[in-house]
Amino acid sequence: MQFTSAKLNVFLFFKLPSAFWSGVRVKNITTEKCIAAVKHSWFNQNPFNSMYFAVQAMAAELTTGALVMYHIKLSRKNISMLVATNKSSFSKKARGRITFTCTQGNVISDVIEKAVATGDGQTVWLESQGIDEQGDIVSQFSFEWTLKVKQ
Repeated sequence: MQFTSAKLNVFLFFKLPSAFWSGVRVKNITTEKCIAAVKHSWFNQNPFNSMYFAVQAMAAELTTGALVMYHIKLSRKNISMLVATNKSSFSKKARGRITFTCTQGNVISDVIEKAVATGDGQTVWLESQGIDEQGDIVSQFSFEWTLKVKQ
């Protein structure tokens, strides 16, 4: 699979349909960062007239996971990936369009190189922030990814 926003959104439709139907979309991906957005709507709301936390988590995880997938593809190695732990905090109601960004592509590349060189599983914490249309941070997520070269 090519790593373009369009290809990743097709991937969402088939492999992560709950994220797709909730409105999560990849807007941009490079080796350094991934940006995804989701708009608050009737379908993804909570009883408090804001975006359900799990929808925000799907968008945030996507920004980190897509970057990991991208770097695994660039390594041309058979590497498994899995979220081991996640942490989140919410500072404001998520209304309107929320944009999530992870900018740690360089960190992922280093961890993959270490996994390949040592043959040992590696972990990496990746962060994604959700920012509303006014530029305010509404949520912050951290995901601990485990990476291991398959034998």
